[in-house]
Amino acid sequence: MKCACLLVFLTATLDAAVSSPPQNAVSIPMQVVIGMTILTFLPAIVMSVTPFLRISIVLHFLRQALGTQTTPSNQVLTGIALLLTLTTIQPVASQIYRETIKPLERGEMTMEQAYSQGAKPLAEFLARFVREKDVRLFLDLTHSSEPRSVQDLGIEILAPAYMLSEIRAGFQIGAVIFLPFLLIDIVVASVTLSIGMVQLPPAMVSAPFKILLFVLVDGWNLTVGSLMKGFYA
Repeated sequence: MKCACLLVFLTATLDAAVSSPPQNAVSIPMQVVIGMTILTFLPAIVMSVTPFLRISIVLHFLRQALGTQTTPSNQVLTGIALLLTLTTIQPVASQIYRETIKPLERGEMTMEQAYSQGAKPLAEFLARFVREKDVRLFLDLTHSSEPRSVQDLGIEILAPAYMLSEIRAGFQIGAVIFLPFLLIDIVVASVTLSIGMVQLPPAMVSAPFKILLFVLVDGWNLTVGSLMKGFYA
């Protein structure tokens, strides 16, 4: 799991640093402080530079389109998004563990080498989903030199560009999900107004029809399947 892998990564990094040879310039208390600081940023990392960002946006759009208010609850949607994220990111986490944590534990590389090596699989993953326009924006903002290829882009450029690209993708998918339910709302509102049911909120009448349509077309399977295929394409 992503959170577990990250926690294992951080724990093993601290472990390896504590047991590393004396030439390590960073003191043990400082290593612990750095590790605890990184742990505080773990939720932000999971929500920002993983598929969790797009998945959570789409699921919240879906709930709003269905008009079910707080059903499913935020906790349920977050749990679904997290589990789907773990499934998607597991190959990257496994690669980081094999190529970074294991050699670091055996003392075959330094902390700096481990960071550099561990950033490569994550950078490759992020580079698959960033738009050139978003990368260009952050290259201009940071006044960075023109990279020769995508592989030359650093995490400091890829991470914010990935976030913008994923937010845009999430909103695009959310707009597509909204359309069929919006048509149902329009039809129900027209019918209720034409027969003089002005005091009955159209949203109350259309909600059962939207839920029924969603269940009949197996909406959860379609939504989750489309989301996951977007990451494996």
